[in-house]
Amino acid sequence: MNQLYQSQRAMRAMRKAAMQRGVVAILDIGTSKIACLVLRFDGTEGSRASDGVGPLAGQAGFRVIGAATTRSRGVRFGEIAAMQETELAIRTVLKTAQNMAQIRVDHVIASFSGANPRSYGLAGQVELEDQTVSEHDVARVLAACDVPDYGEGREVLHAQPVNFALDHRTGLSDPRGQIGNTLAADMHMLTVDAQAVQNLAHCIKRCDLELAGLASSAYCAGISALVEDEQELGAACIDMGGGSTGVSIFIKKHMIYADSVRMGGDHVTGDISMGLSVPMAVAERIKTFHGGVVATGMDDREMIEIGGDTGDWEHDRRTVSRAELIGIIRPRVEEILEEVRTRLDAAGFEHLPSQQIVLTGAASQIPGLDGLAARILGQRVRLGRPMRVHGLPQSVTGPGFSAAVGLCLFAAHPQDEWWDFDIPVDRYPARSLRRAVKWLRDNW
Repeated sequence: MNQLYQSQRAMRAMRKAAMQRGVVAILDIGTSKIACLVLRFDGTEGSRASDGVGPLAGQAGFRVIGAATTRSRGVRFGEIAAMQETELAIRTVLKTAQNMAQIRVDHVIASFSGANPRSYGLAGQVELEDQTVSEHDVARVLAACDVPDYGEGREVLHAQPVNFALDHRTGLSDPRGQIGNTLAADMHMLTVDAQAVQNLAHCIKRCDLELAGLASSAYCAGISALVEDEQELGAACIDMGGGSTGVSIFIKKHMIYADSVRMGGDHVTGDISMGLSVPMAVAERIKTFHGGVVATGMDDREMIEIGGDTGDWEHDRRTVSRAELIGIIRPRVEEILEEVRTRLDAAGFEHLPSQQIVLTGAASQIPGLDGLAARILGQRVRLGRPMRVHGLPQSVTGPGFSAAVGLCLFAAHPQDEWWDFDIPVDRYPARSLRRAVKWLRDNW
């Protein structure tokens, strides 16, 4: 635990150094694509408020000066499966982005989606030494949080204080400087498989880059695809990628739960490939141009040419009705959404005051998906795109880039995490495990 705390602090220091140099690259490492954006920081906090939407876009004081994407290689379910292939893909995308930005980048901040995330809600309480809350008191109350025994081979990826209470006043976002006797804190902690994180860190090191931060893709997608009111009142962001689907829940502008489903758009493509006996590339094209999840009477008559170049004239001239195609796509999409629903139920999502669900990610673009999701998840559903960020090229503004854009916002304006405070090292007890759901019900 202590070692991890130190490595996270080291990354925070590295991020500060990169910010001072004025340039940093962000890498969203997904199963189907790797996106790289090069950010330049102009040091003008808040000067560009008119360029972005919402305060974050303004506060950040950065612009995107380079952008590139490449087909992901060696990544399965959001985790690195083949180191050399992933290294080559990262080098390729970084080189293209650097060429566009015309600047060399040494520091990267990365996000990834797999690694079996688990969420915990923690609580702690301390008596104040003198009546005004100091930085030291915040560190003490965070240290007093009852950290669960989250098991061998796991690492803490995020540990964010999401709520403070001073005596009988709750819902404080920053208690420093306020007067009271008893300070309590609620913290959200996200743990992931240590090996997946180590592989990612090792891969980035092999590319001769310094790792200046790590984040969960589900968290980043939520930051950029949820509008301010949704983050404040409570909403879930469902980030449907190629190999996995990220789930994150926000309230009071903080993430309080994250998880992932090991299925995504690639599984739909795989089903089409199997069902129609065509290569994955052809299946992807058919899905993109003709896919859907809701069949109408017209779809029986709409015939899709499958095409192919096997040389077998009969085989290559086949057609399939759109209704048949939808019959292949829909069961898998339903399965993914049912899994998402299980995760939301486990998190106690129904206890939140607002029940908004936002679908984003490249796989969320299948026509009719929002209606199907509203039926299965039983809530209000909308399709979300990433927030506008200054200098972002048109090619990277689609739903598939929510996590990448969120990572820019995370890089420019990180939320307070546990390791930003000088916590006494002897304070890492392993006590009771409280799932986010119980904690949600008690505290909100």
